[in-house]
Amino acid sequence: MLARLILLPLALLLMGNAPAASNWLSLDQLKAKYQDSQSRYATIAGLKVHYKDEGLKRADAPVLLLVHGSSSTLKTWDGMVPLLKAHYRVIRYDVPGLGLSDDVPDSVVAAATPAEIAEGLLTQLGVKKVTVVGVSSGGTLGVFLAAKRPDLVERLVISNAPSDPVDTSHLVPTPEWAAAQARAKANGYQDADFWSQFLSFFAGDGKRIDQATRLHFYDFNRRTPHKNFIAMIAKVGDAPKARAAMAAVKVPTLLIWGGSDALLPTSAGRTLYGYLAGAEPALVYLPDVGHFPPIETPQRFTTVMRAWIEAGVPSKK
Repeated sequence: MLARLILLPLALLLMGNAPAASNWLSLDQLKAKYQDSQSRYATIAGLKVHYKDEGLKRADAPVLLLVHGSSSTLKTWDGMVPLLKAHYRVIRYDVPGLGLSDDVPDSVVAAATPAEIAEGLLTQLGVKKVTVVGVSSGGTLGVFLAAKRPDLVERLVISNAPSDPVDTSHLVPTPEWAAAQARAKANGYQDADFWSQFLSFFAGDGKRIDQATRLHFYDFNRRTPHKNFIAMIAKVGDAPKARAAMAAVKVPTLLIWGGSDALLPTSAGRTLYGYLAGAEPALVYLPDVGHFPPIETPQRFTTVMRAWIEAGVPSKK
């Protein structure tokens, strides 16, 4: 959804206007820095997909699948997982092409969809029922998966996901964010300040974004560019297809919307709410929060989500 910003390094690389190779981090370098004791890998569609499977281990434990957005990784959920794992089995993964998952070859782009990657992971892990929680384009993936597999997805939680192809022309950057974009365009490289300004601009309150988050956004977004690095991100670019999927969703659905999102304001939440009318969704606004509520206010997001899951829509046995 932020494709014009995200695709800049690749475009400049292909044009020959690329920064020194030392600025990039290889997948192996990223694994050396960020892989930890909870890291696991599943082979899906021929790709090694990095995931974590934490929390309750009993067979009847309720399962959450957490899906990040287009410039992010499974670390989007670092602030929430400690609050969730005493109550749920919590599965999260790096969308192929991002994080610590494999690059995506053309053959996989032609043969697999983003929803099928998530579906394949859940199948390998033996999950029969799941609540899918997605932020930004991760919410779009949740819609496609719920439409495709209503037998698998029992609930859907969506945060600040697009309802229609996104227009960024209304954005008015701060001077710092404008300078960072201009520098990236000139240098062919999105430096640490670029990603820091990105996070501050799209937050309701930039002071809530800690330095560790700013650092990992920078590191993962300087992964050596490859052509299909956002190919497995779910998109609404094909509006009729996306609208049909939204109309097909019938499972209980909750929208948790950052009301201070510069990209997708509250009106976008209301539009998505309407497109999901068949699910009879609930809509909760966090008025002072921006585009990434799970990052900016993990405690509040968790509180709202758990109340809805456990009190509002109890599991049907």
